[in-house]
Amino acid sequence: MNESSSWPRDVIPHRRLCLAADMEQYSRLDTRTQSAVQADLVRLLEETAKLTGLDRAAWARQPQGDQEFAVLPEGTPEATVLGPFVHHLAVRLGILNARPAAPRVRLRLAIDTGVVADAALGHAGPAPVAVARYVNAPQLKAALAALTSADLAVIVSDRLYQDVVRLGHPGLEPAQYVQAHVRVKEFGGYGWIRVPGHGPDEVRPSVEVVGGSLPSLDGPVSSRTVLSQYVHQGAAVGRDVSGGLNVGLPVIPPSVGPWRDW
Repeated sequence: MNESSSWPRDVIPHRRLCLAADMEQYSRLDTRTQSAVQADLVRLLEETAKLTGLDRAAWARQPQGDQEFAVLPEGTPEATVLGPFVHHLAVRLGILNARPAAPRVRLRLAIDTGVVADAALGHAGPAPVAVARYVNAPQLKAALAALTSADLAVIVSDRLYQDVVRLGHPGLEPAQYVQAHVRVKEFGGYGWIRVPGHGPDEVRPSVEVVGGSLPSLDGPVSSRTVLSQYVHQGAAVGRDVSGGLNVGLPVIPPSVGPWRDW
């Protein structure tokens, strides 16, 4: 039985773009300031979406205090989100943080695409869980902590990097991203980090210190394990996952036989 046949009849999964924006050091703020920066984040995302030509009203949003998780409508141009949206977000953050005597807002942004379905507590599927893990990647946190002048650090999934960033769309520069092997809870997968306004040589040291070297891909295929990245009927609830979870398990590729479309 394939995964799609196991979905309840009233649940229709679709391939959607997901993002999560999380505020840095939010817990250190007092209650009044937390309320103010939450309003700042909502306004910031609304302004950025408008500048980018995205219909923010059509986003399926899950506010989570210091974070907003959102599922964007089907057909949202991925290159627009990875390029102009990120650019305008960085610019708007700079303007926001230039206000005198206002609390500084620094964001971690994670973006992925994949199967998403509506669920009782929000959304279910691989992409919502992956985004929740990517936004909490130690390498992403380390990059933002090390580059104190930066207001934004971005991580995109490997599938988005390979399918969109590497194609060379205007505003997307593959060389500006640094690869990271992300392991958070049961999740394992590759992501690509960039910090607007900072080059890869500035980002790479903190990424490598936290993550170490990437897993080796040397040696015969039969002797290697390949990290998969999937969730079996998992539902993203806040920053945890409920449901049958099966993420980042090692898969042994076949050593013989013709190429198969997995």
